[in-house]
Amino acid sequence: MDGDPVETVREKDEECWTGRGVALRVGFYVFGPHLFAGFVHLLFHLGQHARK
Repeated sequence: MDGDPVETVREKDEECWTGRGVALRVGFYVFGPHLFAGFVHLLFHLGQHARK
């Protein structure tokens, strides 16, 4: 046989959590800077149209 069935389930569960962690980090690293850049752009836009 391949091994202990409980160990196989644990390995699959670890792979699932690892995949989720990678997806979460990728989402943070991709969308985080975009959100920050959008916020900075909004500040520049508001500053440009402010009454002086």
